[in-house]
Formats: sequence, C-alpha cells, structure tokens
Amino acid sequence: MSTEWLPPAYADQGAFEEQDITIGSGDLAVGATLSLPRGPGPWPAVVLLSGGGPFDRDETSGPNKSFKDLAWGLATRGIAVLRFDKVTHAHPEVTERPDFTMADEYVPHAVSALRLLREHAAVDPARVAVLGHSMGGKLAPRVAAAEPAVAGLVIMAGDTQPMHHAAVRVFRYLASLDPSPEVDAAVEAITRQAAVVDSDDLSPSTPREELPFGLSGSYWLDLRAYQPVSTAAAVAKPMLILQGARDYQVTVADDLVGWQTGLAGRPDVTFGVYDADDHMFFPGSGISTPASYQAPQHVDPAVVADIAEWLSRL
Repeated sequence: MSTEWLPPAYADQGAFEEQDITIGSGDLAVGATLSLPRGPGPWPAVVLLSGGGPFDRDETSGPNKSFKDLAWGLATRGIAVLRFDKVTHAHPEVTERPDFTMADEYVPHAVSALRLLREHAAVDPARVAVLGHSMGGKLAPRVAAAEPAVAGLVIMAGDTQPMHHAAVRVFRYLASLDPSPEVDAAVEAITRQAAVVDSDDLSPSTPREELPFGLSGSYWLDLRAYQPVSTAAAVAKPMLILQGARDYQVTVADDLVGWQTGLAGRPDVTFGVYDADDHMFFPGSGISTPASYQAPQHVDPAVVADIAEWLSRL
C-alpha cells in the first residue's frame, strides 16, 4: 500500500491554481499556500486553522493531508482557500517562551491571512470566512472576535469541553483499548496534571512538567479562561458546525452539545453530524483508534460538498 498522498477523487487540478506565499512578517513569518479557482471571480474564500500541535499547512498526519484534501476540494468548487504552516511548526522555539499562549499560536497569523485574502483582487472581501478543525475550531470564534470583517465560521470537531478534561477522557478511552501498566501510569499522570490546571495555584511560573503536554502555565491560564461558545455567540456570525459521530477525541456528547446548547435558536447556525466519520472526517466503520489514522484516507466528500455549498451562500 502506497503511503504517498494522492489527490481525492473530488479534486480537479485543472479547476484551480496554487501559489506559495508568506503570512506575517519578521522572525515569525510562516509559509502558506493559496488555492485559487480559475476564472475572474470574485470568489468566496476561507482561511484554514489546523488542530492542536505543530501542524504544517496541509495538516499532515501520517500519510494523510486533510487540509490539502479540503483546499483542493473546495477550490474545485469555486472557493479560494488559504492554508498556512502553524507558527509552532515553522518556529518551534516559540513554545519555549514563558508567555506564549494559545492566542499567540493562532490569532496573529489567522488575522494576517484573512486580511491578505480580503485584499486579493480575485476574492470577494465580503465573503471571507474562517474554517477551524479541532483546536482550530475552538479558536475560530476568537479569531472572528479579533477580525470583525470575518463573514462566517466553519467549525469542524471544535471542542467545547476544557482541553485538560478532554485529555483525561481520551487517555482513559485509549487505556480501555489497550490496557497495560504503562498506559495506566499515563492516565494517572495526565489526571494529576489536569488537576494542576484546575487549581487556584496555577500561575505563569508553574513548572511545565507539572502540566499536560509540557505547555506553560501562561498557555494553560489563557486556555482555561477562554470560552469558545460564549465567544461564538458574541461575534454573531453565521456558523456551520460539523462533527463526526465516530470521533473519540471531540465527541457529540462532550463537545457538540456545548455548541448546540449555547447557540440554540440561532437561525444562522447550521449543525451537521456525519455518522461514519472520525476526528479527521475520514469515513469508516467500527471503533475509531489512533492506528486508523495511519491508513491513507481522504476527507469525506459529503463534508467537502456541504462546506463548499455553505460558503458559496455567504
């Protein structure tokens, strides 16, 4: 089985062109790719925000490139797409800064990308949206709050449960799949670290080794204070909120219900659940596991089509 990424069937490479560009300036500039439909436009457009961790612009994970799937699929359908390397991928040393936060990880480059799209001659400046996956989905409302010209938000598997609580839940799930003393010890460690995040004693000087994933106290303080649902409600933008039913990392019961409850009664908010899809919106069957991400797959064509249709109507 080849592990080389191959274009999904729903992508027509003759329907768009791509160019590499730079987002941001100075020491923290990052590389990016603009996928632009062929023709005069002006096109609706979207900026992609990848999940937690130092992802490249394609959200590469094993043999899969879910954001390249999305970019090519959406551009085929008349949507301009800008995707960029996260600052933690291009400049991993930033995570060592004691004051580095979740907002620093996402917001400055996302705002730069949005402004670049709005100034592009082939883009309709009134129809530039943000699409975030996983932690990028959680942060999408914060980006919209920082850049009010955003036309709408697409949130894919955006978590509303506090991340340190979700980490404990996920570790316990993984332990149930493959129990061992080592896994049990990892569950105990993440549980202990999550309790430190909840503590009133959490501060910027809290040692990283006492906190989940080695992130700083400043990072966790910012994350703990951020409320994605209330932020989304306050920005009052049209939203498309999508969830895979087979997702064990961000779930219908633990996360989607937060969006549904906090945004209930909003006619401009649309929800979609894809029964066969996992966290990456790869369709499949049975129990979802980390190993399943290592098989070459593509983002569900139904998801791509639904996002393209929604963005085209902004």
